[in-house]
Amino acid sequence: MKLRAIAHSRTGDKGNISNISLIAFDEADYPHLVRHVTAERVRAHFTGIVHGRVTRYEIPSLGALNFVLEDALGGGVTRSLALDAHGKGLSSALLDLDIPDPVEDA
Repeated sequence: MKLRAIAHSRTGDKGNISNISLIAFDEADYPHLVRHVTAERVRAHFTGIVHGRVTRYEIPSLGALNFVLEDALGGGVTRSLALDAHGKGLSSALLDLDIPDPVEDA
């Protein structure tokens, strides 16, 4: 299943760093996100886009994960000629990640 079936996402940026939040629609699905959406999986999902480290922060009280993607915006907003210099499309791309269905994974 696609990640977008159980979560939504928002992005932000600072220089050449993208920040992607991933929030479970239902807090009961949060442990599933923690198990299957690792920093390593996110880094692999963005191969060719993210050239630096990916760090994951867990926020259980919000049922959310926060990913910090370094060297991810082609030099940053003021230095990139990319159409999506702020990296807003990265949230949609993350939600396209395939993960096991929570019911089948239990």
